[in-house]
Amino acid sequence: MAIPSYLKITAPGFIHTKKPQNPFQQQLHSPSQTSLTLSIKRVLRPNPMAALTHPCAPSISISQTFTKLKSQGKVAFIPYITAGDPDLSTTGAALKVLDSCGSDVIELGLPYSDPLLDGPVICASATRSLVRGTKFNKVISMLKEVVPQLSCPIVLFSYYNPIINHGIKNYMFTISQAGVRGLVVPDVPFEETQILRKEAAKNNIELVLLTTPATTTDRMKDIVKASEGFVYLVSTVGVTGARARVNEQVPSLLREIKDATSKAVAVGFGLSKPEHVKQVAEWGADGVIVGSAIVKVLGEARSPLEGLRELETFTKSFKSALH
Repeated sequence: MAIPSYLKITAPGFIHTKKPQNPFQQQLHSPSQTSLTLSIKRVLRPNPMAALTHPCAPSISISQTFTKLKSQGKVAFIPYITAGDPDLSTTGAALKVLDSCGSDVIELGLPYSDPLLDGPVICASATRSLVRGTKFNKVISMLKEVVPQLSCPIVLFSYYNPIINHGIKNYMFTISQAGVRGLVVPDVPFEETQILRKEAAKNNIELVLLTTPATTTDRMKDIVKASEGFVYLVSTVGVTGARARVNEQVPSLLREIKDATSKAVAVGFGLSKPEHVKQVAEWGADGVIVGSAIVKVLGEARSPLEGLRELETFTKSFKSALH
């Protein structure tokens, strides 16, 4: 099946200067496939009026999203994908597919040449994106086109050096103008988050901070107090990547965080199966973040359209597990 013309956009990467310290240590032709293809085509159909009717981001913020879901007794599903893998046009289409499948928040990773916290799947994804020439300004242009067509907020995942190189004030203003509602900077030391929080707040960006099993109780309390949108609980020490089972420390870590704050807590790193997200939800998490498993489905497919088909099926399996 031919790729629609509006999927054939290419984008000229993110180059780092100094290395930051790590603060953590056959296309099928069955009736069901035909139906799925038609569903995706409807999702991907361009909306030329979107920019006029929705000039900026979805009106609901990340924290408001969690408040709404909590009142409904629901757990947020937060998928992660890499911008520009396999290309930026497919990324834009994938954002629409994820939104149409009921994602509550979407985390979009900016590719970086030295991703200290990322495992092999996301590292490979970032490399593919950079090889294709993905640049920050091209990602922003894509978001300005796509975000007005989404109903859920977007959180950017970016390493610290590209933000510094761009200029913190300018960076926050730029991503805000693109409709981004949240930001995760995994390698920024907590002591250096104050200026990020200040500039983020000026631009209605919620800065999400991370805590891990290795974080001390006192430091965790400081982090959750400062975090906005939600608290990102890294489920295990180490890099991102699919794992056979969820760390059994997660229930106790969730209890400790919830004793310290009333803010929403989302668990990520290592969740790769529907049964993982169901288990974490039962343990009391307010949100679940699935990254490497989704990145693999989309980035390693035989074609962009096949990747989008598989993404839709895969996403729905996770959403079903949360109901």
